[in-house]
Amino acid sequence: MQTWIINLAYLIASVLFIVGLKGLAHPRTAVRGNLLGAVGMLIAVVVTLFDKNIVGFEWIIVGVIVGGLVGAVFAIRVPMTGMPEMVALFNGFGGGASVFVAGAALYEAVLGGHLSDMQMLIATVASGLIGGVTFWGSLVAFAKLKELKIIPGGAVKIPGLQAFNSILVLVVIALGVMIVRDPANTILYWVLVGVSSVLGITLTIGIGGADMPVVIALLNSYSGLAASATGFVLSNNVLIIAGALVGASGLILTNIMCKAMNRSLTNVLFGRIEVAADGPSADEVYAGKVKATSAEELGMILETAQRVVFVPGYGMAVAQAQHAVRDLANMLEARGTVVEYAIHPVAGRMPGHMNVLLAEANVEYDKLIEMDQINPTLDTCDVCIVVGANDVVNPVAREADSAIAGMPIIDVDKAHTVIIIKRSLSPGFAGIPNPLFAADNALMLFGDGKKAIMDTTAALKEATS
Repeated sequence: MQTWIINLAYLIASVLFIVGLKGLAHPRTAVRGNLLGAVGMLIAVVVTLFDKNIVGFEWIIVGVIVGGLVGAVFAIRVPMTGMPEMVALFNGFGGGASVFVAGAALYEAVLGGHLSDMQMLIATVASGLIGGVTFWGSLVAFAKLKELKIIPGGAVKIPGLQAFNSILVLVVIALGVMIVRDPANTILYWVLVGVSSVLGITLTIGIGGADMPVVIALLNSYSGLAASATGFVLSNNVLIIAGALVGASGLILTNIMCKAMNRSLTNVLFGRIEVAADGPSADEVYAGKVKATSAEELGMILETAQRVVFVPGYGMAVAQAQHAVRDLANMLEARGTVVEYAIHPVAGRMPGHMNVLLAEANVEYDKLIEMDQINPTLDTCDVCIVVGANDVVNPVAREADSAIAGMPIIDVDKAHTVIIIKRSLSPGFAGIPNPLFAADNALMLFGDGKKAIMDTTAALKEATS
C-alpha cells in the first residue's frame, strides 16, 4: 500500500478520534462521538493490517473472535456498579499490550541489526516502564474496588513505602539508561518491566478507596501514554496521536477529580484520607439524635412538597434504584412538583457514574444539575432525598480539622427537610461519621434503596388516590 494512502487514512482516523472525543463532552452527542471514534479505529486497524501484512490473517481473525467474545461477555454481564472495576482492568490490558508490543519490536530490531535508532530505544524504555506500572497498578485498583481479600480495600500503611518507591524509580531510570546503551542485552528490558511492575503495585496499594476515582482516571492516562510511546516504537502516527489523546484527556480528568475532592495529585499518590485522631466517634455523633422515618411518612411529606431534589450516590448504584427514582420523580412531576438531581463530580466510584446511571433510566439531562449550580438554591428546596450518598454530603468537610476538610460537598443540610435513604449508619470511603444523619431537619429511611423508593412511590400514590 502506498505511503500517501496510509498517511491519509491515518489523518482521517485521527480527525475522527478528535471529533469523537469532543462529542463525548455532552450526553446529547456522546453516542455520535462513540460511533465516530469507532469508525476512526476501524479505519486505522484495517489500514495497518494491509500495510504490515506480517502475521497471517488467520491469527488476526482468531484474536478478533476471542477478543470480541470477551468484550461481549463483559458488556452483557458486568453491572453498572462494576464499571469502575472493568475500566481499571481495561486500563491494565492496554498497559500490558504496550509492554509486549515494545518488547517484540526490540527483539525484531536486535535480530535485524537495527539498534541505532535512539528514538525507538527511548520509546521502548518508556513503553516498558509506563506499561508495567499501568498493568499492575490497574490490577491492584481492580482488587481494591472489587474488595478482594488479597488486597485491603483501604489505604495500606507500610513503613518506608515512599522511600522504597523512590528507590524503585531510580532503579528503573538506571535500567533505562543501560538498555539505551546496550539494547542487544534484551534481558534488561524484562528486568525493567519487572521493577516497573513492582512500582505499579507499591504506588497503588497505599492509596485508599476514597481516592480510587482519581486513581482510575490517572491509570487511564498512563495507558494512553504507554500506547503513545509504543507508537514511537513502531513509527505509527495514528497510535501516537490516539495514545496522546487518551493520555491528555486522562490527565485533564484527573485534575478535575482532584479539584472536586480538594486533593492535590501528589496528596493522592503519596497521602491518604484517614480518620482524624481527635475526631468524634460515631456514638458521639449519632447517640440519641438520629430520627428514623418510614416510606409512608415520606409519602406524606412529599405530598405537599413544591420542589424536590434527589442526590444520588454509590448506594443507588448498588441497589440499582435509578429506575425507581425516575418513577417517583415522574409521579411528583405529574402533581406539579419541580424535581431536580444534584450531581457531585465524584459521587460513585468513577467520573460520571451517576450521570450514566440516570441516563440509563431515561432521566432528562437538563434535570441533572452540577454541584456548583445547585448549591446556592438548596435553601429553597422543600425536600432533599439523598439516595446512598455519604461523604459527598458530609458537612464536616466545612471544618478545618476534619479528615475531608475543604472537600466540596452538596449542601443538602440547607434544605427544609432532608431524607437519607441508607442501609445503616456505616461511614463512607473516608471512614468518618456523618453528622447530617443526626441533624434536626434530617430523617433516616433505613433499607435497600430500590425498595425504599418503590415503597415511597406506593405510599404517595395511595395518599393521593
